[in-house]
Amino acid sequence: MDQSTYTTADGETLAIRDWPLDAGVHARGLVLIVHGLGEHSGRYEEMAQRLHMQSFVVRAYDHYGHGHSSGVRGALPTRRRLVDDLAHIVNFTRRTMGQGLPLILLGHSMGGLVAAHAVALNRVRVDGLVLSSPALDAGLNFGRRLLLAILPAIAPHLRARNGLDVNWLSHDTEVIKAYQRDTLVHDRISARLGRYIADAGPRVVKAARHWHTPTLLLYAGQDRLVDPQGSVAFARAAAAQVEQKLVEVHCYAQHYHEIFNELHREPVYRQLTQWLNERFS
Repeated sequence: MDQSTYTTADGETLAIRDWPLDAGVHARGLVLIVHGLGEHSGRYEEMAQRLHMQSFVVRAYDHYGHGHSSGVRGALPTRRRLVDDLAHIVNFTRRTMGQGLPLILLGHSMGGLVAAHAVALNRVRVDGLVLSSPALDAGLNFGRRLLLAILPAIAPHLRARNGLDVNWLSHDTEVIKAYQRDTLVHDRISARLGRYIADAGPRVVKAARHWHTPTLLLYAGQDRLVDPQGSVAFARAAAAQVEQKLVEVHCYAQHYHEIFNELHREPVYRQLTQWLNERFS
């Protein structure tokens, strides 16, 4: 695994992790991993290794305000900062290492929302999209929705705890312990970032009626960190298209939020492998 940085136009740096293939190995494609709220790309080592073993070049990066990237933890300088950064990373990746290769985005939780939002806005050109428990419905009650309607206008940079209960990450206690020990994990979220998550999810669901990118949607039926009804709504909207096979959907009824880090993660990886094999042989 190689580490580097990408410098944005405003001088901020985004940390990048790469898993290049050995010399002489034919690459089937390139997978760009987009991580979730409060975490970082280093938590996707197992996923990267599994994809790497299937001859995919793998890249992951840390969002602004996360992991080894610059920026105040959990902050969001502009409303579309995360989408803009993803678009820059995609373009940079195509120029430097992905020329001629199919490029697949794999986004988890907030990363799934950002990836899907970038696709919906036509900010990125990708050959495939994998959504893992995407934050398409933040599950906010009326009080929190009211706060997010007011706070970003008067205090967009105000930060608070994100309220994430680590016990709902996975049934695997080792995953939870590692998360709690991880010094790069944080629990901050700004008013503007909270508003972005709350607003972007419904927009992505609405855009699903006119979806144009081959997509694999995998979500947890026992998710308590995002509302799985967001995934249900996206799947229902996408199914209304003439080309219904464009979006493939699988629910893991007994899984918690991090389906790729669950005790029974093998069925999830098998589904991912099958989908990739059918499209990127």
